[in-house]
This record gives sequence, structure tokens and C-alpha cells, in this order.
Amino acid sequence: MTVKVAVIYYSATGSVHSLAQAVAEGAASVGAEVRLRRVAELAPDSAIDHNPLWRRHADAARSITEASVEDLAWADAFAFGTPTRFGGPAAQLKQFIDQAGGLWQEGRLADKPVTSFTSAYNRHGGSEATILSLANVFYHWGALIVPTGFTDPAVYAAGGNPYGTSMTGPATDGPDAATLEAARYQGRRLAQIAIRLLAADDHAPDAAAPGGNARDALASMSSLTA
Repeated sequence: MTVKVAVIYYSATGSVHSLAQAVAEGAASVGAEVRLRRVAELAPDSAIDHNPLWRRHADAARSITEASVEDLAWADAFAFGTPTRFGGPAAQLKQFIDQAGGLWQEGRLADKPVTSFTSAYNRHGGSEATILSLANVFYHWGALIVPTGFTDPAVYAAGGNPYGTSMTGPATDGPDAATLEAARYQGRRLAQIAIRLLAADDHAPDAAAPGGNARDALASMSSLTA
């Protein structure tokens, strides 16, 4: 069974991009089919040009396919990455997420495992708050949140963030080896849980009773309340 994982992220100066690549590598290492996707940049060139690191990464990332809502429909599991912005996700990632209303109404985001990762300049710059803020979206989707937890030595080695992998420090340094390994572990964990869920679903009794399954019910409710 091949599980499909979408790693969708926004990165301004490259730190989250490096984490996203590591998450994708981790998922692929256990046999997942992975789509690594960056969301669209919303900032004007004048803002990007003001920061040489931002301009350099923006130019370098052009070869990476831009995320679309179809990537969410395709995936069995999601990993979202973003730098912190005042304790919340970057507007670029939020704008992409806001396009998922149609899939949400159809119930096509429910029951899928999801995880998130982030980067902040300062140690207390909002990494945990950002991941928790993204969790509010996943509650609405009915997705299954997959934290790293304290489930592997890699989490401890990277600083012990049980919510999701986070990097701290200037973008010029990039994530260190321990943080990248924690991100790979996060990708593996997400994919492994998705594989187990799909396997269990394949062996479950047919839920097509007179009332239909839960996803059909959600779609029906959405059509009544839209």
C-alpha cells in the first residue's frame, strides 16, 4: 500500500524550506509518495528585495511546484510548514488554507492525519503558538493531528518540542543536523500512521449502512448549512 503525503509550506528565507525537504525525505523513506509544494508568495518585490536572504531564496525556490487545492484532495496525509508571524502562521500559508473551503464542505479533509513544523528567529519567538494556531484549522477539518510527541530520541536531540519540529536562529545558519533529523522523523511518523490508518480502513467492515458513512453524512450536513 502506497500512502500519499503532501508537504506544503511557506518559507521566506529558506529555513522552513530545509525543514520541509527533510519532512518529505522522512515520509519517502518508508515508501510514501510525496508531493513537496510551496505556497504562493504574496509579498511585493519591494519587500523581498529589502532582505537579500529573502530575495535569494525566492529566486532559488522558483523550480519548486506551487501548491494547489488539488494537492490536498490527492493526499492521504498532510504536513504544513511555516515561519512564525506574531505567534501564528505566515499569511501566505493561511491564504492557501483558506482556499480549502470546498474540500472541507465535501468532507474530503476529514480523518486524514496532519502535522506541522515551524521556524522562529528567537527561542521564545512563537514556535509552539504557531503550531497550536494551525491546529485550530485541523480541528475544523476533522483531521487527525499527529504531533511528534516525546516518541523518539530525535525529538529530544532537537530541543524537545513535542508539538512539531521547530528551528530557532537566523536563516543564515539553517537548521542544524539534529533539527533536520527530527524533521525526517516527523515525516516518517506521519507516513507510518497514515499507512496504519489506511490498512485498518481497508480491513474494516463496510460502513455503507442505510445512513451511509460518516464522510457522506458530513457532506450532506455541509450542503444544508452552506
